[in-house]
Amino acid sequence: MFGLVQTDGFIDSMCDVVQGALYPAVRPKDIAAFKFVLQSPSQQTRIVEKLEELLSDLDAGVAELKAAQKKLGQYRQSLLKAAVEGVLTAEWRAARKVGAGEAAQETGAALLERILTERRARWEAKQLAKFAEQGKTPPKDWQKKYPEPVSPDTSNLPELPEGWVWATVDQLTDEQKYGSSSKTNEDSTGVPILRMGNIQDGDLDFSNLKYLPADHDEFPGLFLQDGDLLFNRTNSPELVGKTAVYRAQVSPCSFASYLISVRFSQGYVPELASTFINSVHGKHWIKSVVVQQVGQANVNGSKLAALAVPLPPFDEQKVIVSSLQAQTNEIVEQLKNVETSIKQSAAQRKNILKAAFSGQLVPQDTNDEPASVLLKRIRAERDERDKLPKLRKTKQQKEIAAMVSKLMDVLAEAADWLPAQEAFRRCGVADGAQTEQLEALYAELRALDKAGRLAVQPVTDTQGRKLHDRLKLLAA
Repeated sequence: MFGLVQTDGFIDSMCDVVQGALYPAVRPKDIAAFKFVLQSPSQQTRIVEKLEELLSDLDAGVAELKAAQKKLGQYRQSLLKAAVEGVLTAEWRAARKVGAGEAAQETGAALLERILTERRARWEAKQLAKFAEQGKTPPKDWQKKYPEPVSPDTSNLPELPEGWVWATVDQLTDEQKYGSSSKTNEDSTGVPILRMGNIQDGDLDFSNLKYLPADHDEFPGLFLQDGDLLFNRTNSPELVGKTAVYRAQVSPCSFASYLISVRFSQGYVPELASTFINSVHGKHWIKSVVVQQVGQANVNGSKLAALAVPLPPFDEQKVIVSSLQAQTNEIVEQLKNVETSIKQSAAQRKNILKAAFSGQLVPQDTNDEPASVLLKRIRAERDERDKLPKLRKTKQQKEIAAMVSKLMDVLAEAADWLPAQEAFRRCGVADGAQTEQLEALYAELRALDKAGRLAVQPVTDTQGRKLHDRLKLLAA
C-alpha cells in the first residue's frame, strides 16, 4: 500500500480532487474512492519482495549520489575559503619570489594607497564640475568636505599573506546604489530587472526575468555596468547576502530594490569581493550584522560599506579569480552530472512502482488464490467491524476541541516562528492521527489565518526550494 500511494497514478488522481489553497487537503472519501488492481495475497508478497530488492539497491545508489553532492558542496566552500586566505595562490607567490631579476610587484598596501588617491581625485573632479555647472567659484577649503571612507577594523581579522592588506568595501568602491522599487511586468521588450531569485550559487541566472519599460524614469541611472557587484540585502535569514558579479551578459540591464549594486574602483577585481562574501568568512560576517524582522533578514548598505575584504596585489587577484573559476566550473559540471543521476533514479523508481502495480514486475502464478476471493473476505471483515459499537461522537468532539484549543496555546507559548510539523506534534497530532483530528486542526489554522492571527512562512534550502512551512501567532 505504501508503494501504491507513491505512484504517479495515485498522486495525479489526488491532485485532481485536492481542496484548499492555503492548506491543501484531500478528503478521506476521495482517497477511499481510488481504484487499483487488487492482487492475490501470494502475488502481493512476491511484488513486495521484488520491490524491496530493487528499491533498496536504488535507494543505496541515491544515498551515495547525495553524499557525493554534499562533498562537492563542501569542496566548493573550501575553495572559496582557500581563495580569500591566499592558500590557492601560495605556490604562485613562492614562484614569483624566486623569479630572477623580476621587478617587484605593487603590494596590496601600495595598491590601496593608489586606489584611495584616485578615489579622492575623482570626487574632487566631480565637485569642480558641479561648481562650474552652477557658475560658482569653489569655496575656501572645499576639499576638506571630502567624505573619508570607512577604515577596516582589523582587531578580529585573521592574518593575511605577505603583500596583502585589509580594505573596506567603502574604500574600494566608487558608487553604491539601491535598486528600483517600481512594479515590474512580463513585457520582454523592456529592460530586464534582476531580482534576488536571479542570484544563484554566486552566479547570475537570467531565467525568470521581469522587466521595466525602456523609458522608465530611473533609467539610465540604474543601468548596471560591467563588473558591478550585486548584493542581496533583504531575504530569508538563510539566503540574505547572496552575491554575484554582473558581466554584461544582458545589456542594458537593471536591478530591483532588494539588491544593492557596488561599483569598484580600477585595481580591484569584483569577483574577489563576491568570493569573500559567499565564503564562510562572509557568512560569519552576515550573521554578525544582520537585522531580522518578521521573518525577513536585512543587511543595509552602510554595513556592506564597512565590510573588510582582503586586497592582494592586482596580478594575484586575477590569478585567484581565474584559478577559482576553472575549478568551480569543474565542480559545477560534476554537480550537474550528480543531479542528472538523481533525477534518473527518481524516474527509475516511478517506473518500478508503475510496473509493480500494473502486473509487470513479477510473473503471475495461476495457482494463486483469486483476488476476488480475497476481496470477498475483506468485505466480510469490514461488515463485522461495522457491527462493533462506535466511539461516542461527543467524546470524540471533546478530544478534538481540546486539541484545537491546545494549538493556540502551543503557538502562543512559542512566541516566535515554529515549524508546522512541530506545532502539530505538540498538539498530539502525529503519524496515525485520526482524520477528524487533522481536519479540525486545519480548520482552526484557516480560521486563525482569516482572522489575521496567523503568519505562515515557507522555509527554503540554499537553492530556494521549499522544505516546509513555519507558523507564528500574531497579536489580536
